[in-house]
Amino acid sequence: MTDADKFLYGDRSGTNNPLAQADWATKKLVWVPSEKMGFEAGSIKEEHGEECLVELTDSGKKVKVNKDDIQKMNPPKFNKVEDMAELTCLNEASVLHNLKERYYSGLIYTYSGLFCVVVNPYKYLPIYTEDIVNMYKGKKRHEMPPHIYAITDTAYRSMMQDREDQSILCTGESGAGKTENTKKVIQYLAHVASSFKSKKDQVSTHLSFSGELEKQLLQANPILEAFGNAKTVKNDNSSRFGKFIRINFDVNGYIVGANIETYLLEKSRAIRQAKEERSFHVFYYMLTGAGDKLRSELCLEDYSKYRFLSNGNVTIPGQQDKDLFTETMDAFQIMSIPEEERIGLLKVVSAVLQLGNMTFKKERHSDQASMPDDTAAQKVCHLLGINVTDFTRAILSPRIKVGRDYVQKAQTQEQAEFAVEALAKASYERMFRWLVLRINKALDKTKRQGASFIGILDIAGFEIFELNSFEQLCINYTNEKLQQLFNHTMFILEQEEYQREGIEWSFIDFGLDLQPCIDLIEKHAGPPGILALLDEECWFPKATDKSFVEKVVQEQGTHPKFQKPKKLKDDVDFCIMHYAGKVDYKADEWLMKNMDPLNECVATLLNQSTDKFTADLWRDMDRIVGLDKVAGMSDSMHGAFKTRKGMFRTVGQLYKEQLGNLMATLRNTNPNFVRCIIPNHEKKAGKLEPHLVLDQLRCNGVLEGIRICRQGFPNRIVFQEFRQRYEILTPNSIPKGFMDGKQACVLMIKALELDPNLFRIGQSKVFFRAGVLAHLEEERDMKITDVIISFQAWCRGYVARKAFAKRQQQLTAMKVIQRNCAAYLKLRNWQWWRLFTKVKPLLQVTRQEEEMVAKEEELIKVKERQLQTEEQLKEYETKQQQLNAEKLALQEQLQAETELCAEAEEMRSRLATRKQELEEILHDLESRLEEEEERVTQLHTERKKMQQNITDLEQQLDEEEAARQKLQMEKVTMDAKMKKIEEDVMVLDDQNSKLNKEKKQLEERISEFTTNLTEEEEKSKSLQKLKNKHEAMITDLEDRLRKEEKQRQELEKNRRKLEGDSTELHDQISDLQAQIAELRAQLAKKEEELLAALARIEEEAAAKNMAQKKIRELEAQISELQEDLELERQARTKAEKHRRDLGEELEALKTELEDTLDSTAAQQELRTKRETEVTQLKRTLEEEAKLHEQQMADMRQKHNQAFEELNEQLEQAKRNKVSVEKGKQALESEWNELQIELKTLTQGKSESEQRRKKAEAQVQELQVKHVESERQRQELADKMGKMQLELDNVNCLLSDAEGKNIKSSKDLSSTESQLQDAQELLQEETRQKLSLSTRLRQLEDEQSNLREMLEEEEESKKNVEKQVTSLQAQLSEMKKKLEQEASTLEGAEEGRKRIQRELDSVQQQLEEKSAAYDKLDKTKTRLQQELDDLLVDQDHLRQIVSNLERKQRKFDQMLAEEKTISTQYADERDKAEAEAREKETRALTLARELEAMTDLKDELDRANKLLKAEMEDLVSSKDDVGKSVHELERSKRAMEQQLEEMRVQLEELEDELQATEDAKLRLEVNMQAMKAQFDRDLQARDEQGEERRKQLVKQVREMEVELEDERRQRTQALSSKKKLELDLGELELQIDAANKGRDEALKQLKKLQALMKEHMRELEELRMSRDEAVNGAKETEKKLKAMEADALHYQEDLATAERLKRQVQTERDELQDEINNSNSKNSLLADEKRRLEARITQLEEELEEEQLNTEMVNDRLKRTTLQSDQLTTELAAERSSCQRLEGTRSQLDRQNKELKLKLQELEGTIKSKYKSSITTLEAKIAQLEEQLDIESKERQQASRLARRTEKKLKESMLQVDDERRNTEQYKDQADKMNSRMRQLKRQLEESEEELTRANAYRRKLQRELDDATESADAMNREVSTLKSKIRRGDLPFNMRRITNRSTVDSDEDVDVQTEGSEPAAE
Repeated sequence: MTDADKFLYGDRSGTNNPLAQADWATKKLVWVPSEKMGFEAGSIKEEHGEECLVELTDSGKKVKVNKDDIQKMNPPKFNKVEDMAELTCLNEASVLHNLKERYYSGLIYTYSGLFCVVVNPYKYLPIYTEDIVNMYKGKKRHEMPPHIYAITDTAYRSMMQDREDQSILCTGESGAGKTENTKKVIQYLAHVASSFKSKKDQVSTHLSFSGELEKQLLQANPILEAFGNAKTVKNDNSSRFGKFIRINFDVNGYIVGANIETYLLEKSRAIRQAKEERSFHVFYYMLTGAGDKLRSELCLEDYSKYRFLSNGNVTIPGQQDKDLFTETMDAFQIMSIPEEERIGLLKVVSAVLQLGNMTFKKERHSDQASMPDDTAAQKVCHLLGINVTDFTRAILSPRIKVGRDYVQKAQTQEQAEFAVEALAKASYERMFRWLVLRINKALDKTKRQGASFIGILDIAGFEIFELNSFEQLCINYTNEKLQQLFNHTMFILEQEEYQREGIEWSFIDFGLDLQPCIDLIEKHAGPPGILALLDEECWFPKATDKSFVEKVVQEQGTHPKFQKPKKLKDDVDFCIMHYAGKVDYKADEWLMKNMDPLNECVATLLNQSTDKFTADLWRDMDRIVGLDKVAGMSDSMHGAFKTRKGMFRTVGQLYKEQLGNLMATLRNTNPNFVRCIIPNHEKKAGKLEPHLVLDQLRCNGVLEGIRICRQGFPNRIVFQEFRQRYEILTPNSIPKGFMDGKQACVLMIKALELDPNLFRIGQSKVFFRAGVLAHLEEERDMKITDVIISFQAWCRGYVARKAFAKRQQQLTAMKVIQRNCAAYLKLRNWQWWRLFTKVKPLLQVTRQEEEMVAKEEELIKVKERQLQTEEQLKEYETKQQQLNAEKLALQEQLQAETELCAEAEEMRSRLATRKQELEEILHDLESRLEEEEERVTQLHTERKKMQQNITDLEQQLDEEEAARQKLQMEKVTMDAKMKKIEEDVMVLDDQNSKLNKEKKQLEERISEFTTNLTEEEEKSKSLQKLKNKHEAMITDLEDRLRKEEKQRQELEKNRRKLEGDSTELHDQISDLQAQIAELRAQLAKKEEELLAALARIEEEAAAKNMAQKKIRELEAQISELQEDLELERQARTKAEKHRRDLGEELEALKTELEDTLDSTAAQQELRTKRETEVTQLKRTLEEEAKLHEQQMADMRQKHNQAFEELNEQLEQAKRNKVSVEKGKQALESEWNELQIELKTLTQGKSESEQRRKKAEAQVQELQVKHVESERQRQELADKMGKMQLELDNVNCLLSDAEGKNIKSSKDLSSTESQLQDAQELLQEETRQKLSLSTRLRQLEDEQSNLREMLEEEEESKKNVEKQVTSLQAQLSEMKKKLEQEASTLEGAEEGRKRIQRELDSVQQQLEEKSAAYDKLDKTKTRLQQELDDLLVDQDHLRQIVSNLERKQRKFDQMLAEEKTISTQYADERDKAEAEAREKETRALTLARELEAMTDLKDELDRANKLLKAEMEDLVSSKDDVGKSVHELERSKRAMEQQLEEMRVQLEELEDELQATEDAKLRLEVNMQAMKAQFDRDLQARDEQGEERRKQLVKQVREMEVELEDERRQRTQALSSKKKLELDLGELELQIDAANKGRDEALKQLKKLQALMKEHMRELEELRMSRDEAVNGAKETEKKLKAMEADALHYQEDLATAERLKRQVQTERDELQDEINNSNSKNSLLADEKRRLEARITQLEEELEEEQLNTEMVNDRLKRTTLQSDQLTTELAAERSSCQRLEGTRSQLDRQNKELKLKLQELEGTIKSKYKSSITTLEAKIAQLEEQLDIESKERQQASRLARRTEKKLKESMLQVDDERRNTEQYKDQADKMNSRMRQLKRQLEESEEELTRANAYRRKLQRELDDATESADAMNREVSTLKSKIRRGDLPFNMRRITNRSTVDSDEDVDVQTEGSEPAAE
């Protein structure tokens, strides 16, 4: 299979898998909806009414699912099917599963009826080569696997055959691969066309030209990609326009030309791009690839200098812009576009970039825009060939037609920028349009007429974004039209298919389903559609987007496909129900987008450009929408809104016309549909997101196509295939012999008794409705299973009968044997039978001579044999000597072995003690196990509680999330209100500052006048002297005034006025005295007015506060109403969903009712019932809808009322503001009048001395108070500075502590991960040790078995040696007898026969012995190999242990460091908390001081009132003083002097006031910054809490999964333990059976021995009776020889056995040493493990304490996520290792069993051999020797039994040890899991506590903020009262300064408090 075949054909081996088929049939597999996977496979377990209990196949969880949500699963034979229309169960889940399976197998193309669905592979696939093009050429669609080439080839072939135009429609999301597939279509057509041309000779003249045309056709793509494609987030080469490529072919099928049409270019990308996106490729190609000459010609600059390239130089990985620039230029050359036009294109591109660099500014005194720097404009004009001044004038002040005249209208900054952006977009669009026309011109060079064409449409698919605008409406409108075309073609093809097959079918035109939605968008009138209404609105000058939306709602509000928005008004304007789903549209700037206005003046300039290319671009000036139209819309200018020459056409109209032409061309073609799908947004190969794919399938119309398929008969099957597959269901319906396929199918369907509405029989196929084939498949599977079950039953019966017959034969044989045995036992002691047996051999006397001859011949042969045996004897003697030597060596070894045996005995005693200890431990473990089980049950209950808690927490978190969203909404509104309030505050502050200045001036003048009055009286005596002094002072003052004029230009006018006033005072004094009385009355009136105004202001402030409170309450009400609204919406969506589901059920019921019209009366009754139910449901639905509508109407009314009340309150506040401003103006006018009055008050100088002194004393007292207040203010300022410094220090400390904390948490996480690694390594070590120990024990058992075998061999050897010695003695005796009785030959003959028999038996024994030794050799080699493996494993273990020790040391060091760091952090945290407490106390003291200051202020107010009363008394007493002119002159001079002093003081006061105002502004800015910081912190904490919650929930779920895995492992371990116990029991039973068998064998042996003794006695009696010594001698001689041969054989066997024994001994010694070493190491390791475990537990406790102390939850959560990932990986590793260990354990068990079986066989063979040898030898040996041998054997067997039992005991002990260790491990794991669960619980509780703390803190801060705002309002009120008092002149100068400072201090205190509270919170 080649690489290409993998990605075309795939692997469908699993489709015909019978196991999968059976699994599908038995488990009732279905698809269940899933949040992650889209759909999950599950099997139905139970059904409860409308709900089903489904078990998920992957996870094994049981879920309750509604029946309506379950979707049927296709049989496995439909897996990875090439055409999804063939699926028997057509549903979303099956389509998604098929696409997913194919995609993961590398198959990206799949058919779905008429569609070819393409999933983007995000990697290169080798399926587009020339070989594959040739493979698909000329093939039918169903003959080849799915491919874009197959679609293209079918289109090309049908064009050639039917002479019908073809079209290929490629749609899909951005990044789905539309452009790439379009390229592949063009490449295939170019290849096919050229290959056809090369074969023809008659058209050789066109070959060169046609080759150039194909090249141009392929090269048109790079040019269009450069100018029309861009990098987006989803796609690096996304087409930002739609295109329809028409390739023309002549009659012979050759390409004769091409034409390209474009749609909806995204021209806004030229001026702005989203983050991480690029503009069109050509900008980057040009800036990177242009040479120096071209750069200077195009005025190119760096990327960063262009405003329209928002993100600068964004590169695309794997793409060089420079190379692509040269490639694009080469493509221009191939397209034969000349150099001039190329330069013109690039100039326009550069000009578009330069337009973005034009900057505009707003002029100072007007809104008119100006251009400060015109370098960019000069570059633009140079590139486009126009005049700079005309261009700037056209931009800044274009000519606009007003009525009949043209007027130059100055543009604002926004209008100028809009005009430049519109110009840039229009320039790029026109240039792109010109380029497409130029390419079409190049491609349509041929003079040959095109006979037909293939059109390729590459356009964006259906788009549903969060905010959908005008562009999305156009794209979705296009897709509605294309889907209608598909539905129509589908309907036509279905109709043709059914007509061809002759099926009765009521035809439905599915294209009409989409017509209402299309009418809603495009209808011209009655009522007009959305586009028509948009065009209509564009004609009206005062039209807005809002008016357009209102008109749409008014006209189309009742349309079934139109919906009013359910969201807030800001988000959505209206909704349209498209075929792919509901889409919300926002109608922002739709009128602008539809008109696409331009600056006409600039357009005329470009039309008259000196550059030919630019002038050609702007040729058509008559279709431009001017800016005057837009201005008329926005400014509602007078004058008719008329178009030029009636040629004005909107974008909507043009697009509708374009789309109409496109649809007309497509309807005249035969369409082929390609749907491209994006699998994921990460651009990863091999990853498929189910929900994303499902959404695209919906939007692409694939699911719509499936819906249409379901309406008809989607499953079609040929007669032959139907008969072959489903004949098993109707076995006797078709008669034997030939029958037509159609008739056979009719008979089969009759036999199946299918509903006639579910199928149709055509001419060549059977048509079925969806789901029928799946039902037939199920029945077929059931039938096949029944057949197989019956076959299996028959086979089992046959085997059982055969076994029974065999048993019967055995029974009859046993009966025969028993009968014979019984007969023999009866005859055995009967004397006649004995006589018969003895006489019978003597009946051969007559044939003695013949026998003698035969005997002689035999004797000769025997002699020959004797000679041979003598030679052999000599050889054997030599061998015997060798054996004796070896025997001595063996004896020495035996002594060593006995010593070793003693040691082994000691070991055994130790093991016995160990066994007792282990038994005790076992009892403890059993009790622990019971405790653990109880704990497990407790954990189960805790887990359930935890799950409940988690669900509760999730609900709470959801509620908190909703609350947080509401708070965010409120925060946004509050921010807006705060901004408004801050602006108002700023305005009021400005007014305040002005009033303060005025107040200071007034204060200064009042103080001057008071001082002047006192001084005038003193200086009245020496007026002449003072006159000279005053003159000198006046000169000094004039000098000072000149200096002041230099410093302050603003105060010059005031000084001049004052100088003039001082010169004119002489003349005015006499006049002013008369006016004083009048002024007093006026003053009183003004003061009353002032008081009234102040009272009004205070009332207004109170009203304002009340209004703010009401606004807050109303906002809360609005938020509650919004919540209710949202709930209502949710309920309504649920009801709508329910209504839709019911509607679907209704439709299904209707179809079923229509289908089953011919059914029985019962069905009709059911139908009537259902109709009544449906009507009831409809009524309930309508009632619910009405209720919802009423509730919605009520809610809207409430909402509107609340909004109206708020608006009224706002308007009232505005009115209050206006009245306040009026009051301010009145106060200013009063201030001016007061100035005049103050000038007149200079005459009041003659006051009494007593009152002056009192006033002076009061002034002194006030000065003292002022000094004290100044000192207090300074102290407060110092305190505030200190507090600020301390705050900064605390913040720094906090930030350092947080950084250290984060670092420590990271270190902690790393140490925890290392600790876990160490723990895992330890666990692996222990597991490996356990496995090694078990293997060692097995080897020890085998060694002990071999030892026993050796001992048995040695004993047998000893017995043989005894026999040999006895035989040698007999031999010597027999030799003597031979010499004496050589003459006798009769007995010798019989002896020879016996010896022959014995020889044969001995040879057999030898053969058996050799086979046994071969087996022993094999076992020895195998044991050697295992020993080597053990040594390797031991070395590996040593290395691991050393590594673990190193890691442990490192970990200990790191832990010590962590402890020190954590202690430091704890100390720092305690310090920070103490400092925070100190600051809180300081803040409280400051607040108390503020209260004291306010009390002081009140006292000063009272003093002010007293002073005011005294001043009035002074003025009234003025008349008593003398009025001499001399005194008046003197007073005048004094007044002038005082005036100058007052001015100086006034300036100083102004400076101080300015400083205080600056400080106040700074404090306000700080307050705003703190508020913003607080909001940000709140939001961050909410987000952190949310993330924490999600991570914790995820952790809990993962831990639950791990717990379940642990429980499963535990149950498996218990089951394995039970199995081992059962095996042990079986082994014990086998041992008992073997012991019984041994006892029976011993009994039989004794019986045989007794029989032998009797026979021996009889022989001796016979010898005594008959003197046959010669025969006896011969017999014995022969026996001796045989014995010698046996002895030799036995000696050889002994030698081999001794060699084996030596080898085994050496191996045993080595193994013993290794075992001892490993035991010592194991003990060390066990100690080390215990120590480490203790250390780990200690460390874990310390870690828990540290975790409780640290408050950095984020890092801990990250750590836990990392740990969970590690745990999952480690769990997977553990599972794999467990599986490996189990596999090895099973292998070892198998080996053990095999060895045991071999041992038993060996024992059986050895026993049988020895029994035969013993029986033969015992006949010839004395009775005593026989008895001794028997006793020794019995002892040996008893010892063997004892050893075996000991072995079994050891094995059972070892198994018990293993079980204990396993249980300990499981306990440890369970403890760890419990501790981890506790940690997680603690973390959860901590996170909850932190959440509650955060919420409480947030509420506290909110309260503090409210208090601060209220205190600020109160302070403002106090300031306003003080201002009013100052205006009235109640307070003296010093007092005012104190109050000012106190107000500033109070503001500062408030700010300090807020600042102090916020760091504390941090």
